[in-house]
Amino acid sequence: MEPSKELIEEKIREGRAFVARWEIDENLFEGYLTDQDKKLPQPPLVKEAMTDNVMDLPRDFSALAINNDFLGIINSRESHRVYTGETMSLLELSYLLWCTQGIKEIRGRAYATLRTVPCGGARHEFECYMAVRDVDGLEPGLYHYLPMHHQIEYLDAPDSLDEFISASLCGQAWTAKANVVFYYSAVFYRAEWRYGITTHRVLLIDSGHITENMYLAATSIGLGGCAIGAVDGNLCDSSFRLDGEEEAMFYAMPVGKVKAEDKSKEKEFYAFVDEQNL
Repeated sequence: MEPSKELIEEKIREGRAFVARWEIDENLFEGYLTDQDKKLPQPPLVKEAMTDNVMDLPRDFSALAINNDFLGIINSRESHRVYTGETMSLLELSYLLWCTQGIKEIRGRAYATLRTVPCGGARHEFECYMAVRDVDGLEPGLYHYLPMHHQIEYLDAPDSLDEFISASLCGQAWTAKANVVFYYSAVFYRAEWRYGITTHRVLLIDSGHITENMYLAATSIGLGGCAIGAVDGNLCDSSFRLDGEEEAMFYAMPVGKVKAEDKSKEKEFYAFVDEQNL
């Protein structure tokens, strides 16, 4: 049965309030202190390796043909859903990970990580996981990025990686043709420790910084991708060994090799615009 108009309007009002009126009610929360205010122990800056199957990533990006024309990159950046099927190099994958979650230095003894992307309070409450389909030197399967030492670890291989990718992104079959799908989780307390009950709206804002860097980094080396919010959190959490409470998956971005000749194929995703004369 179709939900009532009143219920839909209520949910819309709740969503608007979450975005626009997220400050705490001083009357309800008088005297409220965050765990940082209370001097409680700080959570770890990063998640430790989950396995012993860890691999160092290359750090010398001088061999990549990086386009340094920033305005050109900005102007040519677009979402890509069509991929060539060519193999991505390990150096290209390493570059994308560094540009989106790489740690440049540590603030204080172990207070915060300063990374290649901005984040409120330098909390960087995100973890990056990957479904690797076609990267030179890597076995296809599920991986986790370890930013503290710029490493990746192999986690597992689903029975059908392509079926997993499509199902994990709510049936979007085109995603299973990317070289790599990057998945982002939130380790909530990493930010809640500092910001408490005002954390979660800003967390979503900060996650956009990651994928925008991914768009620009990918464009700079001739790759392309498309950020996706339609993520099956339950499937992703179980597949990447997350508990779904303290850490949960919520965002993804397939990235792959692209070519200009496929521009017409990209337009097919928006054929409905012409068909419906929008």
